[in-house]
Amino acid sequence: MNPYAALSTDFAVYTYLNTKMELPTQRETVLSFFDALQKTYPTMSEFDRREQGEYVLEEDRELGSYRMVTLEPHRFSSGYINPPSLDEADQFHERLLEITPYHLDLSALNCEELAVLYSFDFLYRGNHDEAVAEAFGRPSIFEGLLQPAANRVLKYEPSIMIALDDSCRLQCRVSIETRTSAYQIRTGQFVEAPISVYVTIRQFWTKQPFKTFAESYYRQCKIGMELLDQHIVPQIVQPLAQVIAARS
Repeated sequence: MNPYAALSTDFAVYTYLNTKMELPTQRETVLSFFDALQKTYPTMSEFDRREQGEYVLEEDRELGSYRMVTLEPHRFSSGYINPPSLDEADQFHERLLEITPYHLDLSALNCEELAVLYSFDFLYRGNHDEAVAEAFGRPSIFEGLLQPAANRVLKYEPSIMIALDDSCRLQCRVSIETRTSAYQIRTGQFVEAPISVYVTIRQFWTKQPFKTFAESYYRQCKIGMELLDQHIVPQIVQPLAQVIAARS
């Protein structure tokens, strides 16, 4: 069961493993890696090389719930969008973190950081920034900028980053991303697009206490779940969902 499925239009769990040196991108290595993934997950059959040069293997997005893997020169990532349960998402990411180092010659020495990201997407046709401002309010120090009334907010994306340990090597970033353009505000012609809430738990790998990437992943997930349940869902996700529902 996924306890966050009903809170937003889409909910996803991602992992990002950033490296210090470039990962191998030779044709044979890339194809061998993705062939091995497809044998493990046969439904991941959509393979592509995108404009920026990254390689992507994913399931059919039209299924609604799908998995994806992306390989970039300095980053490997995996994502499970709308997972049926958190256990299934964890098992997928754990498996990828176990097998990827062997295929891509990835060692702890080459690891810069491991990040676990939770995302909540709310599809909304309207002024995203007004909705966010309504949900969370605007700091009083900015009120003067909105006088006269003709001054309108073009971008309002609150974010905060905090250290979760004394060394500042374990960090959390909470951010909101809006996608309303000045043209849409000027013309009143809004398109349906997601307002995103991102919660990232990042472990820098230097002097970290974990023996494996999977071990760190589960520790970061534990921290992430505590933050989601105690703070993010009641104080950010639910208020934003209520405002969007009222304005739709």
